[in-house]
Amino acid sequence: MKLLIVEDEAKLADYLRKGLSEEGYVIDVAANGIDGLHMASDGHYDLIVLDTMLPGIDGFGLLAALRQSKQTPVIMLTARHRIEDRVRGLKAGADDYLVKPFAFSELVARIEVLLRRVAGTAPAPDALVLCLGDLQVDLARRRATRAGQRIDLSAKEFQLLTLLLRRKGEVLSRTEIAEQVWDVNFDYGTNVIDVAVRRLRNKLDLPFERPLLHTVRGMGYMLEDRQP
Repeated sequence: MKLLIVEDEAKLADYLRKGLSEEGYVIDVAANGIDGLHMASDGHYDLIVLDTMLPGIDGFGLLAALRQSKQTPVIMLTARHRIEDRVRGLKAGADDYLVKPFAFSELVARIEVLLRRVAGTAPAPDALVLCLGDLQVDLARRRATRAGQRIDLSAKEFQLLTLLLRRKGEVLSRTEIAEQVWDVNFDYGTNVIDVAVRRLRNKLDLPFERPLLHTVRGMGYMLEDRQP
């Protein structure tokens, strides 16, 4: 699942990006309210973690503008402890509120609860299940199956599979995979991507007759159900 973090404190934003990536989420970061509103409005995110105090447009203004067109779940972060500020955020359309400093485990738990709540009330739950041939990935339950058999994946493997499945039929370069799944400072001279893809392929394709994960020489990787 893909999350957007809108946070101007660079250290906190980097900490959240790394931590949530390790939890298996695809993360984008915006460092100010203007970029955050643009990304939230034009992109597709399952949830937004939004700071209240931002340059350009503050979190309250961003949320009010976003709610004109989208109902993406939002967790607001604030250093303010006043009840009035929390009430203001909730009235503006926030789904949850977390006061700084907070435990990372609490943020993760709140994200999971909110995503489950949205999945339980969404009018089109099939959007939370990605399919290709006999492969199914349940985003809400973080579960992958093929031909009815459970595929045990690490957090990074699940994140990689989800990225490829969202873009099925498209060739994704190693650079794009690295930017989406690994740290933005990833060392592109290593073979980490190839090793990760090979491990995923061993779980996804090796036990089954027809492969879904394909290498496109000189370009990258893609998921495609190639019928014989």
